[in-house]
Formats: sequence, C-alpha cells, structure tokens
Amino acid sequence: MSNDGYGNDYGEEYAEDADIPTHFTPSAESFVHDGPRDVGIVFIGDSFVAGYGDPKGHGWVSRVVGRTHHPDVDLTAYNIGVRGDSSADVLARWRSEGLPRWKDRRERRLVVAVGQADLVQGLTTARSRLNLANVLDDATARGIAPFVVGPPPTLDAEINERLEVVVEAQADVCSRRSIPFVDCFYPLSEHDQWISELSSSRDGRHPGQAGYGLLAWLVLHGGWENWLQIAP
Repeated sequence: MSNDGYGNDYGEEYAEDADIPTHFTPSAESFVHDGPRDVGIVFIGDSFVAGYGDPKGHGWVSRVVGRTHHPDVDLTAYNIGVRGDSSADVLARWRSEGLPRWKDRRERRLVVAVGQADLVQGLTTARSRLNLANVLDDATARGIAPFVVGPPPTLDAEINERLEVVVEAQADVCSRRSIPFVDCFYPLSEHDQWISELSSSRDGRHPGQAGYGLLAWLVLHGGWENWLQIAP
C-alpha cells in the first residue's frame, strides 16, 4: 500500500477494473428536465488516453467510464486519443473531431489529457499553456464543460524534471478557470507499483494493466463525480 501524498492510500487493490473504488457525492447543482440526462463525453489526448501498453486494451478511460453509473445519466463516451499527440495536436483537432460526436447530445463534456508529447515535440511551456488555455476557453464558450487529466511521470529523471514544469503550468491554467485538474504526476512519482509497471514496460513511459488502474483511481477520486454532478 502506498500513499499519494495527499492523505489517500491506494495500491494493488485498485489495479483491476472491479476493484476500483468509487462513490458518488451530492452535487451542488441539479439538472431539471424530463428523463435521464443525455451526456456525451469526448476523451481527447495522447497515448495514455488511447490506453497504449495495456494488454487488455482498456486503459484508464474505459475503466473510468465503466465505473461511472447513475440511474439519471444516459452516458455516451467517445475515446479519440492518438498516440504521440501534444497539446498543439489536440488544439488542432478537438473541434473537428469532437463536435460531430456531440451532435444531438443534450449535455456536452470534454476530457483533455496531454503533456509528455509536448516535450517530445519541443513545445515551450508558454506554448503548452496557451494551447491548453485555448482549448478550454473555446470549449467553455461553446457550452462544453472541460476536465483535465495531467500526464504521469516516466522513469527518466531528466524528463520528469521538465514534465513537472508542464504539470504545474497545466494546473495553473485550470485553477485560473476553476476547471478540474487531476494531478497524476506527484502521486505516482514515487509509487512502487507505478515504478514497477514502467520498469517492465517497453519504453519506460507507458504502464500495463495495473498502472492504468492507478490512473483510473486518480481520475475517479479527482473530482470526477462532482464534475459530472452525479449523486447516489
């Protein structure tokens, strides 16, 4: 059992789909209309969104969606993660690929998760900030509710040092806009199971099944229910 640095204990028991604990908390707001809420969620981002490296092909997105149940919510989820995508790539394609998927959905939501590819593509921190800010501001202006999931750490100390700057920038962009941000970097930086997963991976960056279970746990406990405004 490990601690995420924020007083939450988590470990191997959260690695499998059936063992990811979740609970619904009452929402401060309510939706008033006939029938279940018709919610469309687009997940856009990089290889972690796509679930690369998970032998079962679930990644964290399918695990989170699989644990998101509520009798008053009719949820449709779309995963459009692309391996190697940076914040610049997401900025370039989120509208063209997202808007058709939200067609006829009464409630539109967007989950963005990028970061590591920004370093690979040599984007400056300022450019990474601006790209994310533009996506969030444009989405909000269109009545689409955003949610951001930060990048997890690698095994490379030098990359992690640079990635930490990107994580801090993303957190600040979201904080300024009161948009939920899930930190996957600090909780996993010294997490034994995460490190073990990366150590046995092909590239030292992408985890296997257990690692994606940890990412799903962080998302589910990172304000997910409050953002979706679902209660038991």
